[in-house]
This record gives sequence, C-alpha cells and structure tokens, in this order.
Amino acid sequence: MLRRLIPDPFLLFLVATILLATFAPARGGFAVAVGWLSILTIVLLFFFHGAKLAREQVLAGLTHWRLHLTILGSTFVFFPIVGVLGSRAWPGLLPHDLWIGMLFLCALPSTVQSAIAFVSIARGNVPAAIASASVSQMLGILLTPLLMGLMAGAHGAGSVNLKGMGEIAAQILLPFVTGHLLRPWIGGWVTRHKALIGVTDRSTIIVAVYGAFSAAVLEGLWHKLPPAALALLVGVNAVLLAIGLSFTWGLGRALGFNRADRIAIQFCGTKKSLLQGVPMAKVLFLGPQTGVILLPIMLFHQMQLMACAFIARRYGDQTEAD
Repeated sequence: MLRRLIPDPFLLFLVATILLATFAPARGGFAVAVGWLSILTIVLLFFFHGAKLAREQVLAGLTHWRLHLTILGSTFVFFPIVGVLGSRAWPGLLPHDLWIGMLFLCALPSTVQSAIAFVSIARGNVPAAIASASVSQMLGILLTPLLMGLMAGAHGAGSVNLKGMGEIAAQILLPFVTGHLLRPWIGGWVTRHKALIGVTDRSTIIVAVYGAFSAAVLEGLWHKLPPAALALLVGVNAVLLAIGLSFTWGLGRALGFNRADRIAIQFCGTKKSLLQGVPMAKVLFLGPQTGVILLPIMLFHQMQLMACAFIARRYGDQTEAD
C-alpha cells in the first residue's frame, strides 16, 4: 500500500528536472556543456548496449523486418491519420497554428536515445529498437516534409540532411558496433556491473529532459499562450499519447508479437523527436508562427518522457517479478 502512495522515484527525478529547467534553464556556455553531456551519455548508452548483446541477438534485431514495419507504420501512418481526423472533426478546438503544430507532431519520426533507454528499462527487444528508431529518424528526413505537404499544404521541401545522418552514425551506430566488437574483452565486466550500467539509461533521459525543456522555456513556452489555451493543448496531447500507447500495445498483441517485441513497438512507435522536429520546422514554416507550431511537440515531448518512464519502470518490475 505504501508503494502505491509513493510516486515512482525516477518520476520524481523527472519532475525535479523539469522544475530545474523552468527556473534555471541552461543558457550560453552551460547549454553547450549540457549538449555535450547529452552526446556523451548517448555514446555510453549504445556502447554498453553493444557490449551486452550477443551476436545472435544483434542479427535477430536487425533482421526482424515484420517488427520494423509495424513500428514505422505506427509512426508514419497511424499518427498522421489520427492527426488529420482530429483536425477535421474539431477544427475550432485549437487555433489554426496549433493544429498545424499537431499535424507536424504526428508526422515526426521517433526519438532514438530515450526510446532505446525506455525499451531497455522495460526489458524489451533492445536490438530491434535500436534498428527501428535509427531507421525512423533517417526516413523522417524525407517522410516528414512529404507528410506535412499532404496534411497541411506546407510550402518548402526538406532535403537529405547528411550532417544529421552522420550524427546518427557517430552517436549511435558507431558506439554500438564498437561495444559489440569489444564484447569478448569487456562483456564479463559489463555483466558483473549491470546496476552501474543501468545508470547510463536513466542519466541519458534526465539530461535529454533538462536540455530539451530548457530550450522550450527559453523559447518563451509559458508566454505564448494563455493558461486556458495551454491547458486545452495539454489535454489534446494527452489524448493523442493515450491513443498511441493503447493502439501500439493492442496492435502488438493482435499481430502475435511476444512481450519484448510489444514493448519495442509501444515505445518506438509512439515517441516523437523534438530534437529533429525543431530544425525541420525552421525549413517547413516561415514567419513568427513557427514558435507556436513548435509548442505541441515541446509539450508532447515532455509528456511522453513522463508517461513512458512510469510505464517502462512498471514493465521492468513485472518482468523481474515473473
């Protein structure tokens, strides 16, 4: 009974991080340092995941195409359909620019670092999650502008961002492959220090939350909308997140995936990338409305981190109990 009354400890860390970012956001040189720290934690995260995984697990994760298509379908088909239906059914619920922002949110690719961290905490299929989340971000460079053109008639075209693809390779694939190649020498040490390695997963999320929310606060998040409109936007985002989480878990069950795969489908198929969304928005949208259009993804990003942290911890506890 006491455990039910006390909030999840990691959830409290997330709340404290958001409050810190609200009242003391990262600025200037400190923001640069937070960005570099985020890159470091991402590199360590995937390095240790590569070292932990056996060769057979890696190959199984990279060749699980049925699972990958399910995740990508949720990201780039299901979410845009929900966004279009919502905007047409209740056009007056939100201002025009906020509806454009909601459609933009639905067209974005999955995150990488936080999605993998949550799948790891939940004891899901990490190799498949790494492959799907990485492919989602690379495909998003082309698919997100195309989807926005179809959904909202957005002007401007996105080009293949070679720098962004290089960052994915440098921060995710290279550390993962390096850790896996070094597995014969460091695999035993990684296995003996699972608790210490687990800190990498959580620290990655904490740093990402602080950096992303600091940027949102410095963009004037709390001044662009009156409290009533902001509360309504939070409600719409909460409904979208609940629909996405319920759909992906139910879809995994309906298609006969095992528990580890369903966890990967749920977290990778519902996450939306703020870090990739901000530069895309600057290309797709011109004028002062860009900041308002970014509000839905700014809020959704924080909400998905909070909700997925709680769900992932519950899944992890259930797996350990079983």
